[in-house]
Amino acid sequence: MGHVLALCSMPAVPGLRDRVVELTVAFGERALEPLERWLGRSSLVGDKPFFEVDEFIWAAGLEASWQKIRTELDAVLEDQADLPNFQDISVDQATMTTDDRWKTFFLYGYGFAAEANIARCPQTAKLCRQIPGMKTAFFSILAPGKHLPPHRGPYKGVMRYHLGLLIPEPAEQCGIRVDTQTRHWAEGRSMIFDDTYEHEAWNDTDGTRVVLFVDFVRPLRQPARLLNWLVLWAIAYSPFISDAKRRHNDWEKRFEQLRAGRAGAGAAS
Repeated sequence: MGHVLALCSMPAVPGLRDRVVELTVAFGERALEPLERWLGRSSLVGDKPFFEVDEFIWAAGLEASWQKIRTELDAVLEDQADLPNFQDISVDQATMTTDDRWKTFFLYGYGFAAEANIARCPQTAKLCRQIPGMKTAFFSILAPGKHLPPHRGPYKGVMRYHLGLLIPEPAEQCGIRVDTQTRHWAEGRSMIFDDTYEHEAWNDTDGTRVVLFVDFVRPLRQPARLLNWLVLWAIAYSPFISDAKRRHNDWEKRFEQLRAGRAGAGAAS
């Protein structure tokens, strides 16, 4: 793991840093293919596009508290235009989106805690921390008319959870396809799937769609569980993750300055 840690401490040279991130993603995709096939065979919940929510008892707690999360989301959406575009934080998303119609509000990411955002959404953050093996958690915000093209997630060692928070009508025009199955979000309802299957998502309504987006560790038999832990540890210290953390912190500074400026202007008036 020494080379991974060395890359994380490289000087902040924008062109070199971006190239390192790109190469890390490309190398990881090739190197993980045989491992992912083994993880699928070692999965305690099977290897399929969608999973029954009642297989994960913690999901019921989030559904029971979804209105608390929605209340915090509503406050966040007051600043929707100023929230970061997904590709501004996670550069690999630029292959899917280049506009400002897919925004995010991060709470957690592979050991990184967005403290200012957590302070704005304490109930949401607390509930996310109760998810076994939670690795990432954020609000995923799709603007009207946004379509995320077919793609696949980076690693089978985690699974994806969505909790519907703001689902515009008609709901059948707002959905996700994973492999050959299509589902539609509903407010207060959970959805769990394997994002390493090809999937796409769309919001063909006139309203904004928001879900709580969580990646959590896939339940595995040993020894796959141990190896998965090692891979996730390496991912947490990879240039890709360190770059995303830096980008989020840069956005947070700009956002706080913007909020302070607005507060000052309001006081002056």
